[in-house]
Amino acid sequence: MRTIKDQAAIVGIGATEFSKNSGRSSLQLAAEAVKAALDDCGLRPADVDGMTQFFADFNDEIEVARTVGIGTLHLFSRIPHGGGASTSLLHQAAMAIATGICEVVVCYRSLNGRSGEQRYSEGVGGSQITTPDLVHWGWYMPYGLMSPASWVAMFTRRYMHQYGVTSADLGRVAVATRNYAVTNPQAPFYGKPLTLEQHQQSRWIVEPLHLYDCCQETDGACAVVVTTPERARDLKQPPALIRAVAQGVGPDQEVMTSFYRPDITRLPEMEVIAQQLYRQAGLGPQDIDAANIYDAFTPIVLFQLEEFGFAKRGEARDFVNAGGLDRTGRLPNNTNGGQLSEAYIHGVNGIVESVRLVRGTSVNQPPKPVHHVLVTSGVGVPTSAAILAKA
Repeated sequence: MRTIKDQAAIVGIGATEFSKNSGRSSLQLAAEAVKAALDDCGLRPADVDGMTQFFADFNDEIEVARTVGIGTLHLFSRIPHGGGASTSLLHQAAMAIATGICEVVVCYRSLNGRSGEQRYSEGVGGSQITTPDLVHWGWYMPYGLMSPASWVAMFTRRYMHQYGVTSADLGRVAVATRNYAVTNPQAPFYGKPLTLEQHQQSRWIVEPLHLYDCCQETDGACAVVVTTPERARDLKQPPALIRAVAQGVGPDQEVMTSFYRPDITRLPEMEVIAQQLYRQAGLGPQDIDAANIYDAFTPIVLFQLEEFGFAKRGEARDFVNAGGLDRTGRLPNNTNGGQLSEAYIHGVNGIVESVRLVRGTSVNQPPKPVHHVLVTSGVGVPTSAAILAKA
């Protein structure tokens, strides 16, 4: 079987500070993160010949390239579907490297998600252009389903009903994630623990989601540099091999509102991806040592734990309640604090943290050896995931 297993590696990582008001343009943030990632691995802007980014990013790759000093490009690629794009950036980069189209690809995401482009502050109906997404959202918006929080709340309510999951179970995901942010100086919640009682007493956003079940709005940027394993050997940092990376779309897929599927307590697109990843890598869930599971909302962590085989259907809460996500647990997860407690950079900060885990440089490095890290992207949309590994 043809595969891109171990044919590309992440060699550089970069990030700005994370804040509620960056005081500068998202283009400047993107340039800072890209430069930091190149400096991290010792490559020059002139070495870059490919760039991948989010469709939702306002900063054209050509503007970022000119700002940083990158010249000729052999690849420019934009991925749609919001958070589903994060590890899709790696998918495009790895294919370009494996096929010889590019030698060095930069992947980035930049946004002033708090001080600037608050994408859902007025709901999702403000566009003057009628798109298929807006057409199918039009069936839900009259009933108050105006934003991702409301859409995820619908899936969550059904999941809770079917499996007896409680709000406190969701809260334990939030607390486990915050425990990492408390010791991460880059996180806005550094030194600010969260108790289950505080979670339960926080205001409702959309029932059954409390405030602390929802990710932050953040200003900031992250970038990674991908190249060949051969070139990686001569660079400054130990590489994180892209052992497997996959994209997936499930049957009867809508963007965030696939309410007419037979079972809305599952994520068929993530099941498609999990099968591809494990087959491509020659691994199973038992081989994954740590993870950065996309956590725009607490319940989607539970859904993904089940789709990737860490827990049986309806039993992810037991996995979490037993300490499975903790630093000394079965699957240390979102060791930077995740999007719930470090920053919402659409999941790309999860890729950066996954590289740190492989390198052994996370501020919350687990005591056990970390050889394989799972990192996932947004749920409810066409999405992606990757397994990173030590060289």
